[in-house]
Amino acid sequence: MHEHDLSYILNHLGEEDRSRHRGAVSPPIYQSSIFAFETVARMRDAFGDELDNTLYTRGNNPTVEILRRKLAALEGAEDALLFGSGAAAIAAGVIAGLRSGDHVVCVQKPYSWTRSLLRDFLARFGVSHSFVDARDTAEIAAALTPQTRLIVLESPNTMTYEQQDLAAVAALARSRGIRTLLDNSYATPLNQRAIALGIDLVAHSATKYLNGHSDVVAGVLCGSKALIREVFGGPYMTLGAMLSPHDAWLMIRGLRTLPVRLRQIAETTQTVIAYLKAHPKIEHVWYPHDADDPQYALSQRQTTGASGLLSFTIRCETTRSIEQFCDALQRFLMTVSWGGYESLLFPVAAVYPPDTRVSEARAGQVPVNLVRISIGLEDADVLIADLAQALDRV
Repeated sequence: MHEHDLSYILNHLGEEDRSRHRGAVSPPIYQSSIFAFETVARMRDAFGDELDNTLYTRGNNPTVEILRRKLAALEGAEDALLFGSGAAAIAAGVIAGLRSGDHVVCVQKPYSWTRSLLRDFLARFGVSHSFVDARDTAEIAAALTPQTRLIVLESPNTMTYEQQDLAAVAALARSRGIRTLLDNSYATPLNQRAIALGIDLVAHSATKYLNGHSDVVAGVLCGSKALIREVFGGPYMTLGAMLSPHDAWLMIRGLRTLPVRLRQIAETTQTVIAYLKAHPKIEHVWYPHDADDPQYALSQRQTTGASGLLSFTIRCETTRSIEQFCDALQRFLMTVSWGGYESLLFPVAAVYPPDTRVSEARAGQVPVNLVRISIGLEDADVLIADLAQALDRV
């Protein structure tokens, strides 16, 4: 798979010299903000390279460094940085290479905070942007200008799962000297190897599958050593959005079971999708690994496995029916995030006023009657029974 096999990365990489930790099998949490030096010369050396030395935990920390090595290896990247959230990781990757007057091309319907970063924040500093339907690489090419410095991708996205041809976009970008950044949270490094396809920077909301236990908010950014050093010396150290040692330790523990969790989740998801597609009250199902998905061939070509996030619309006239359905569910917890061990749901209706008519939804937006669910580790028959009784309320 990589320089090391998957099992080695998850269970041993970065932890090989256990004699440093008195033989501890689980790596210790270095819950220290600062690190002491015996001489001025050694402190001077640490100041010269804070990325790879322990000086101050805002820069580097031994527990966080173990996780950095594992996530970089999983992505097939040279290095990685850990952040306090996925939004912070994406923002740092975007900001690092931009200055006033530059232009960014971004996929339509990105993660809400990516959209806010471009539309509400960077626009104030003279960075322009274009949102495009990036399912067709030609649409990206048409949006490029002499000032374009970055293309922001999200494949699949996390509501309606549009994908981009990553190899084609990467080739286009490199031919123009433009950097690419991909949010790879949906697929995870196990199912989509974006660095190998030519993408420059790969970001994750590590809160989701990488941690997998709904107890840590985290982000990761992976790339070449040169790019990671550029991000480290710029927005990472300046804005201080680092991950705590304790959260890094929890993530190391969560990573151990990533392949097992994803396999079980993917299997259950297929069973749930078959039920939903056959139900008369379900209007449409979105899932990039379903054979009926218009981009199914692309999924088969550039990803190696599926996950448990899907969306569907319910046949109804107003969002009152959506509320009846969601309020009746007992096994799905209603939350804004996804990717944990438990099954979750998010209704788009929650961001609209009560009793919004489905026909009032504006073109190009996510449908108001769309419900996103994240399949967890519960048995498929339990989840289907819960969906069935809730759909009976509609």
